[in-house]
Amino acid sequence: MPTTRQALPRWLRPANRVVRLLTRLGLRLGTVHVLTVPGRRSGAPRPTPVSPLTVDGDRYVIAGLPEGDWARNVRAAGRGELAYGRRKQAVTLTEVTDPGVREQVMRDFPREVPHGVPMFVKLGLVTGADPDEFAAAADRVAAFRITAS
Repeated sequence: MPTTRQALPRWLRPANRVVRLLTRLGLRLGTVHVLTVPGRRSGAPRPTPVSPLTVDGDRYVIAGLPEGDWARNVRAAGRGELAYGRRKQAVTLTEVTDPGVREQVMRDFPREVPHGVPMFVKLGLVTGADPDEFAAAADRVAAFRITAS
């Protein structure tokens, strides 16, 4: 996985704040959930919007920036809380190291989370919603399996 840090789009942080607020108010926003993970240094709760997808009966989240703060916090904590509207669930998050599984999860991403495709395009990982192109980008993202705690 690349270790270089990519700049986030300027609109991402304000958009994430809005999503977190709407979720706190109990609104459900399509496939968007809020994943809250303890910070790796502070231990303080760090919420971020994610869109889980289901592949072969297992749930996953994808980090388009594998060295982004939320992905690094997940690696350090291995656990978190997944909120959808007012419903919250304690979860365990395990990084997927099997390239074949990561490819399959990425292949299914554009079908399962079509509103997430533009972010991957913006990050330069893909040029469109082609499942084969997403599968080819699997070695440049981080995938985490979600299980109930």
